[in-house]
Amino acid sequence: MISPQRADRGLVRLCVLAVVAGLVTGLLGGAFRWCLGHLDRWRIEMLDWSAGFGVPGWFVPIAVTAAGAALGAVAVRLVPTAAGSGIQHVEAVERGEASPAPLRLIPAKFAGALAAIGSGLVLGREGPTVHMGAVVGAETGRRGGLDDADIRVMQTSLSGAGLAVAFTAPIGGALFALEEVGRSVRLRLVVPTVFAVVAAVAAGRVILGDRPEFDVPALDVPSVTVLPVFVVFGLVSGLIGVAYSRLVLGTLGCVGRFARVPPIGRAALIGAVIGALLAADARTAGGGDGLTQSVVDGGVVLPALVALFLVRFVAGPLSYAAGTPGGLFAPLLALGALWGAAFAEVADIIVQQPDSSGAGFRGAMILAGMAALFGAVVRAPLTGMVVVMEMTATTTVALPMLAATAAAVLVAHLSGSPPVYDSLRERMLANSARRDDDPGSDSAS
Repeated sequence: MISPQRADRGLVRLCVLAVVAGLVTGLLGGAFRWCLGHLDRWRIEMLDWSAGFGVPGWFVPIAVTAAGAALGAVAVRLVPTAAGSGIQHVEAVERGEASPAPLRLIPAKFAGALAAIGSGLVLGREGPTVHMGAVVGAETGRRGGLDDADIRVMQTSLSGAGLAVAFTAPIGGALFALEEVGRSVRLRLVVPTVFAVVAAVAAGRVILGDRPEFDVPALDVPSVTVLPVFVVFGLVSGLIGVAYSRLVLGTLGCVGRFARVPPIGRAALIGAVIGALLAADARTAGGGDGLTQSVVDGGVVLPALVALFLVRFVAGPLSYAAGTPGGLFAPLLALGALWGAAFAEVADIIVQQPDSSGAGFRGAMILAGMAALFGAVVRAPLTGMVVVMEMTATTTVALPMLAATAAAVLVAHLSGSPPVYDSLRERMLANSARRDDDPGSDSAS
C-alpha cells in the first residue's frame, strides 16, 4: 500500500512535470497558431490577386489547396498517427487501447496541419494542438521516470492544455481533459491538468496576446419569455448534430472505398474541390474564425447564412475525409454560429420581442448555436459552453445557452448516435488492426 507521504510526493512530481510540459505546449501551440494566422492572411491575399485574372484565376486557389492537401497527406504517410484530429488517438491512449504517439508526430502534425488548414481545407486548429500537447505530456512523463498510469495522466492533462492554447480557453481546456478525454474527476488528474493549462495559456499568450478570440459587443440578457424558443432551437440543433456526425463517418467510408487511388491523390482531389469553393467565395472554406466574427458583427444576411451553412455542412466532413492533420471543433463552431444567426433571423419574425432584447436575442442565439452544435456532436456540453464563453468573453447569455445545449445533447443521446470521437476511435483502432494484419493495406483515417 502506498503511504500518503509517497502519494503526495508523486502528485507534486506530476504537477512539476505538468508545468514544464505545459510551457512547451504553450510555445508550440502559440507558434502553430501564429504561423496559421499568417497563412490565413496570405490565402486571402492570394484569392484577391487571383481574382484579377477572371475565370483563369480560379485555377490558382484550386492548385494551392490541392497542393496543401497533398502535402498534409504526405506528412500522414510518414507518420500515420498524424492523420485527422488526433483526439480519438488521445482518448484511445487514455483507455489503454493504444500507445502514446512517438515524438516524431509533432513535426509531422505541425507541418502537415499548416499545409492543409493554411491552404483552405475546412479543418480546425485544435486537433493538432491537442495531439501535439498530448505527445509532449507523454514524452515528459517518460523522461521524468513516471509509470504507465501517470504517463497517461500527463498525456490527458496536456491534451487539455493543447485545447486551451488553441482557443485561449483555459477553463474549457481543463474541462475537455476531464469531461471528454479522462471522463472522470479525480484529484490526480485535476491538479496536474490545471497546472498544465495555466502554464500553456501563459506561454501561448506571450506569442498570441491576451485578446479573446471573438470581439462580441455587450449583449442584453434575452427575456425569460423567449427561453422556450432556445429549447426548441436546441432540440433541432441536436438533430443537426446527429446528421453532421453521421456525415463525417459516411464521408470517411465513401472516400475510403476509392482504395485504388493513392491517399495523396485522394487528398489532392478533395483539396481541388475545396479550392474551387474558395475561388467562388472565401467564406466557404478555411477554419472559419473570420466567418464567425462576421456573423457576430451582423455582416452576413439571411440568404448567405443559409447558403454558407449548407456548403460548409458538407465541406467540413469532405475536408476531414482527406485524411490530413486537422480537427473538427473550429469548423463546427463556425457552423453553429451560422445556424444560430439564421434561426434568430427567422424566429425574430415569428416571436415578437421587446425592443430592448432584440440584439441580445440574436447574439445569444449565435453563441447558443455554437455551444449546442458542439455538444450534440462531441457530447461534451460543459466543455462546449465554457469554450464559447471564454472565446467570446461573454457570460450574460449563459441561461439560454444552457437550455439550448442541454436540449441538443438530450436529442443526440436519445437518437442512439454515439459521440463522434467514440466512432472515430473505433474506426481508428479497426484500421490499425487491419494494417497490422496486412501491412500493405491502406485505410482511410
